[in-house]
Amino acid sequence: MNKTDIHTPFYIIYEPRLRRNLELIQRVARLSGAHIIMAFKANALWKTFPIIKEYVKSCTASSLNELRLGIEELGADVHSYCPAYTDETIDEYIKGSTHITFNSLEQYNRFKDRIKANNSCANNGYVSPGLRVNPHCSVIETDLYNPALPGSRFGVDASKLGKTIPEGLEGLHFHSLCESSSYDLEKVLKAFEEQFGHLLPKLKWVNMGGGHLMTREGYDTEHLISLIKDFKNKYPNLEVILEPGSAFTWRSGDLISTVVDVVDNDGVKTAIMDVSFACHMPDTLEMPYKPAITESINPEKNHPTPAFSYRLGGNSCLSGDYMGDWWFRKPLVPGQRLTLEDMNHYTTVKTTMFNGIHHPALVLSHDNEGNDCEILREYTYQDYKNRMS
Repeated sequence: MNKTDIHTPFYIIYEPRLRRNLELIQRVARLSGAHIIMAFKANALWKTFPIIKEYVKSCTASSLNELRLGIEELGADVHSYCPAYTDETIDEYIKGSTHITFNSLEQYNRFKDRIKANNSCANNGYVSPGLRVNPHCSVIETDLYNPALPGSRFGVDASKLGKTIPEGLEGLHFHSLCESSSYDLEKVLKAFEEQFGHLLPKLKWVNMGGGHLMTREGYDTEHLISLIKDFKNKYPNLEVILEPGSAFTWRSGDLISTVVDVVDNDGVKTAIMDVSFACHMPDTLEMPYKPAITESINPEKNHPTPAFSYRLGGNSCLSGDYMGDWWFRKPLVPGQRLTLEDMNHYTTVKTTMFNGIHHPALVLSHDNEGNDCEILREYTYQDYKNRMS
């Protein structure tokens, strides 16, 4: 099936692009010695997991749903982190995880006896407990995604730990990056070592969190490999864990939409699509960033003749569900398709059904052109109705 035969809207994932990312991640893991695992918060399209399992079988989970999905569809090596566990959830986390990270000393002290009891039973799987720490090193410009802001609810300060690690803890976890470079990691790692380095010889692992966008064009993977190798040489007792989110599915998929109307008010032309920025691309408003559109042009660089300018509007009732501006060679008309690029990582897991707007289908293309497509999932009224009650 060709993608032109599929009714919009739909997300399309290109298998060769996904494999390209996975091959690079696998190479970095092999050469650096790091254990690289996939973060479900960025990608949970489990019908693509048979492809991913050829390269990576470990994941990070921040909810019981993610934990269960990892065990059922990817592999039993699940590294759990949740800002707060409860009496009702902790036992399932302990039973299903190989590693479990606590966000505070209070949480660890509350549940450490349950971990000890689990690990002392020969019939249970061993779970390695760790603590999230905050090195207070900020390299993220968007506050919404910055866990190192003053007063952050994430992680324990070095001053609260002192000179010794609490009994029973085996690892430390920090997460201070977001679509960042290896040089950002180097900066954060320096701050981490300055504050927590005296504890590292007594531990088994360090989780350097996510945000390592190693599959982005221009990312210095050789520097990342060298950085991790140097760290491991310095602390040979430690397993180094990375849990990138975006890197796994970076530029591996798009959102295909159709223009359904064009309105012209106060001299502003808005092409209304059958998708929504708020519902189907929330990061474009949260981050915020302006997605590339394959069919658009840059009138200054790519097209010397006059171009036609449009805002793009989402098909929801939210007044702010629009972005602008894009330029096109010809006027946009209803029925014309638009390709919003790089809409796989995070996008598919953050969508909503606000307004009951039709949810985009999920499509896997086995080639890079969309000539060999497989529909993984289509959504119906029943999906909306069952979600509401």
